[in-house]
Amino acid sequence: MANSYKALKEDFVSNLTGGEILEINYVTAIAPAAVVLWSVLQSRQSFFSPYGPAASAADFLINCGAILLATTLYSSAPLLLNALTISPALLLYFLPAATPRYKKAKPPIRKFPTDSSVQSPGFEHGKDPLPIRPFLTTYRGAMMIVTCIAILAVDFKVFPRRFAKVENWGTSLMDLGVGSFVFSAGLVSARSLFKESLTPRLAALHRRLLRSARHSLPLLVLGLVRLYSVKGLDYAEHVTEYGVHWNFFFTLAFIPPFVALFQSAFQIIPSYAILSILLGATYQAGLEFTDLKAYILTAPRTDLLSKNREGVFSFFGYLAIFLAGQATGMYVLPRDIKPDKKRSDGGEQRKALLLTLAGWSAIWTFLFMFTTQYKYGLGLQVSRRLANLPYFLWVTAFNCCQLTLFCLIETFFFPSVYTAVDKTTENEKCDEATSKVLHAYNRNGLAIFLLANLLTGLVNLTLPTLHMGRLQAMGVLVAYAATLTGVAVTLDVYNISVKL
Repeated sequence: MANSYKALKEDFVSNLTGGEILEINYVTAIAPAAVVLWSVLQSRQSFFSPYGPAASAADFLINCGAILLATTLYSSAPLLLNALTISPALLLYFLPAATPRYKKAKPPIRKFPTDSSVQSPGFEHGKDPLPIRPFLTTYRGAMMIVTCIAILAVDFKVFPRRFAKVENWGTSLMDLGVGSFVFSAGLVSARSLFKESLTPRLAALHRRLLRSARHSLPLLVLGLVRLYSVKGLDYAEHVTEYGVHWNFFFTLAFIPPFVALFQSAFQIIPSYAILSILLGATYQAGLEFTDLKAYILTAPRTDLLSKNREGVFSFFGYLAIFLAGQATGMYVLPRDIKPDKKRSDGGEQRKALLLTLAGWSAIWTFLFMFTTQYKYGLGLQVSRRLANLPYFLWVTAFNCCQLTLFCLIETFFFPSVYTAVDKTTENEKCDEATSKVLHAYNRNGLAIFLLANLLTGLVNLTLPTLHMGRLQAMGVLVAYAATLTGVAVTLDVYNISVKL
């Protein structure tokens, strides 16, 4: 890459100040709006059953196309795009429902990941204590689509600079995306915690660290591959994002062993939410009452630590986000969030889940507002570079609110998901209530994220993204999104799960 063009690329993503949180909320609201449209088409018209070429094209346009438009052409008018998405949904909802189509034979049901190994004694109708949650699949799939689109779109002028990662202080769509990726990983990791809670005693620390190493090693390898690729190809990089050598894969790789350590702390403080707040507050105290903040932001890069100080110290903020995700997973994943109710009473359990999600969303939002308000709070600013306390609370509050929205949508349009009387029926209803595109992104999320990084590098090495017009940029981005979706759906169709 020519030095002058490389400098232009680096300047293009440097010294940015971000945008308003309200605008970010409007833009990200397109994901729930798109799911509302998809849900109306499916629940009222059975549009995606069977899943033919027209259905798959509509699925892609609704769940990927809307997000792409919200972050590019409609970035200055997100409310208009939301209205254009919701309007046909309202019209279709009040039209007469389609007559169920005659089925000659039952198609094979797509196998969702289940946990049959975690059966409670005498569990009714063989249903798992960790049921399929279509709204969780939807949430994670939509988050992956936003993330994958943004990492390439940011290199085009059609993607607003206020959505790109902030230099020091402020909020942006991409800053939120990084934290949301970590939060969602923590959320689903609570599944293993739930399994371990059914055993009489916690596994020894050395065994937990050994298990965590199996998850960390592939990520470390990916981090090293990315490091040597970037340096070897003289690829444009934003040093103040993570440092000279550090990258996001290293952050992901070091989380599992630290989580294993916090499992021991959980024996003393039995709440991952409180542990995450304590970690975030302790790290913030270190930033405020020592020279750590000045060191991260201004220190010369003279040794290995100073060269990678952003990645090393922001790790504690990302770890707090991961723990908050685990805390959320501990009440989102189990079937019986309200043990005093009958197991078969799905309606009561769903009501309890919605109230719990809404309650925690309010708590995290209040904590975020308290830390950032100048008049009645601590007056702190959000910093993704530091991954400080306000950043951790903002990411957690946003993701809990998103989960609440997706859970409400599912509850309204697909009540049969949580009222099914047996496991087979439950699987069928979950299959009907889940977009195949979103399911595919969720199923192989990390592998698709890796592919997105590779394709982003390929595009940037072969095309002058900074000099491309809106039409050319949108053509590349649509082709890119279609390629990622095609790979994800193909893997899903052939029942392939890539474990990294």
